[in-house]
Amino acid sequence: MYLPPHDPHVDDPMRFKPLFRIHLMERKCATVECMYGHKGPHNGHIQIVKKDEFSTKCNQTDHHRMSGGRQEEFRTWLREEWGRTLEDIFHEHMQELILMKFIYTSQYDNCLTYRRIYLPPSSPDDLIQPGLFKGTYGSHGLEIVMLSFHGKKAKGTKITGDPNIPAGQQTVEIDLAHPLQLPDIENLRDFSELSRIVLEVHEQVRREEQEREQQQEGEEHSQQAASQPASPLGGGEGAEGEETAAGAEGTTQEKAPASQPFVLPMGVISRNEDYPRSCRICFYGTGLIAGHGFTSPERTPGVFVLFDDDRFGFIWLELKSFSLYSRIKVSFQNAQAPSREAFDEMLKNIQSLAT
Repeated sequence: MYLPPHDPHVDDPMRFKPLFRIHLMERKCATVECMYGHKGPHNGHIQIVKKDEFSTKCNQTDHHRMSGGRQEEFRTWLREEWGRTLEDIFHEHMQELILMKFIYTSQYDNCLTYRRIYLPPSSPDDLIQPGLFKGTYGSHGLEIVMLSFHGKKAKGTKITGDPNIPAGQQTVEIDLAHPLQLPDIENLRDFSELSRIVLEVHEQVRREEQEREQQQEGEEHSQQAASQPASPLGGGEGAEGEETAAGAEGTTQEKAPASQPFVLPMGVISRNEDYPRSCRICFYGTGLIAGHGFTSPERTPGVFVLFDDDRFGFIWLELKSFSLYSRIKVSFQNAQAPSREAFDEMLKNIQSLAT
């Protein structure tokens, strides 16, 4: 298991924890040992479920228990998972979330199902190299997000989740067709000024989506009424329009300064105050928020901030919160998707599992 570093140190390396091991014996036999807990290896079981999927089961879960009971287990888990004691955490809401996570994860006793995850394919036109990133999520601690590019959109998909937004959901979406021009550094400190800029773009994007929907409805009515096939001229205009937008987008990115001063507006909460003080470019985006148990999910406007090749941030406007993301630099073997279609299919599958 690859664990993120302790909150909020997103630039620290990932931590490694073995969960099971296999001893290959003679005559094609093998023994499986569960590595979970603090009493050493013990008897376990692995089953191949289907292609790209397998499950593990511990046959001696008593090896996971501690003499001090659940309280000792919780304190040990807290030190390992969060790098602190319960006395260090004063915020009641954070204590509640941490306790929920312990109860949720410890109940499985290393009886888990594993499914293959592909790393996102890359393109020369991508803003930065896609991949896996560690991100700060307030009281939830650090979570792992996969950044992938899809034409004029970039998506951040949760690989690890929390009681509000489960793994597999699209935590942030970046609209690469709508770059944001931040105000100068003094005005940027004013949250209301940043909010005004973002909400103007938010309204513009909403109008554009309505226009596209109306245009599509009009084209469908025209096709139904016409006895002749639709003129190729109409398709050509649409394609040309897309090329123009893509070209304009590329021009915007090329003309953007190499770096510009950056500071979080007053009142925006950040778990990590050690964020970069300059950025390359910003885009309008949306972030997914929800109540406990993924109740009442909604996409809310925000700002995607690209700092460098390995770090980006997201300002959650409604939450007045900032998430900082740092690239995971572990080399995973045999993790590349065989095709773009296979990667897209995987994204759909993990989202449907979460839903």
